[in-house]
Amino acid sequence: MNTLLQSVMENLVFVLQFLGLVLLAFLIAYGIEKAVKKKNGDTERVLTTRKIVVIGLFSAMSGVLMSLSFPVPFAPSFYDIDFSELPALIGAFAYGPVAGVMIEFLKILVKLVFKPSSTAFVGELANFVTSCMLVLPASVIYLVRKTRRQAILGIVTGTLLMAVVGAVFNAVYLLPKFSQMFGLPLDAIIAMGAAIHPSIDSVAGLVLLCVVPLNLLKGTLVSLVTMLVYKKLSPILKNTK
Repeated sequence: MNTLLQSVMENLVFVLQFLGLVLLAFLIAYGIEKAVKKKNGDTERVLTTRKIVVIGLFSAMSGVLMSLSFPVPFAPSFYDIDFSELPALIGAFAYGPVAGVMIEFLKILVKLVFKPSSTAFVGELANFVTSCMLVLPASVIYLVRKTRRQAILGIVTGTLLMAVVGAVFNAVYLLPKFSQMFGLPLDAIIAMGAAIHPSIDSVAGLVLLCVVPLNLLKGTLVSLVTMLVYKKLSPILKNTK
């Protein structure tokens, strides 16, 4: 009974931490977007009814893409890759950082309808945090000055932050939490990485050889596709403001 209660409390604390990070990301995005709009003399509201409708559509697309994840050969099976950031990044370029954060959160709810969590929501939290590290900086830099150069600078910055923050977050919080939630020793998790890369003998090695390449690959692919399609979609999306 005590074990069950402890497990419930641990899950509750984890969910509250998750929601706290979502709220923090939203507040950061909202504050920055309001400040930039004010500086640029833009009086448009951060969220309008039409924007909310499109955010909902993009969230649905993003959630479906998140459920279509697939493994990569250079990382253990609990690490996979998907392209759910694509609608979020396009939406953030079109409507601002707040829209990007909202899509990143709502996509997780949509994804859970199609595909229940296999990582006790640790994977979903990892996806949200690392995705925001791509979407937030990229959309903020683009919001300041909407040029192709700024867009490229934004996605490069976002991809690098995605890799760096993702690595630190995995090492400091996510992998220990994954170990705790599943009752799986960290040594066993490291061994899964060592089965792919024999040189891995620590959490740092696992992160450097598996997590960093994964996020760099993901950020690069999502960014390239966004740059290819955004210009064509932009006139359509701007008409929905």
